[in-house]
Amino acid sequence: MRLDDRYKSIPVIPGGGNLFFQLVNARYEKSSMILTSNRGFAEWGEIFGSPVVATALLDRLLHHAIVIQIEGSSYRLRRHADLLPEHVRSTANLSPPAPEAPKRRRRPPKQGGAMHPET
Repeated sequence: MRLDDRYKSIPVIPGGGNLFFQLVNARYEKSSMILTSNRGFAEWGEIFGSPVVATALLDRLLHHAIVIQIEGSSYRLRRHADLLPEHVRSTANLSPPAPEAPKRRRRPPKQGGAMHPET
């Protein structure tokens, strides 16, 4: 296996998209789910082998969903950037995020009172 092959999508086995749809459908509006993906919704038809299955999945998954898109460097790959192929390395943001300044903590406001700035 070439290093490039590790970063391509793994296709869903035939019938796997339908099985996943059945799971999502059984849990729909009954229980919460958290899903992560490194692929955009537009690619799901290709991944699941059927745009119809992908549309039905997304219909149920996104109905009451909160979608959080995370952008930035890969925490897992940042130490191994030298192992990535050049075309992947050049498009990936692998630098660690800049540290944020620590936030100053304040006491919570007293009950019934407004918070007053410290002088």
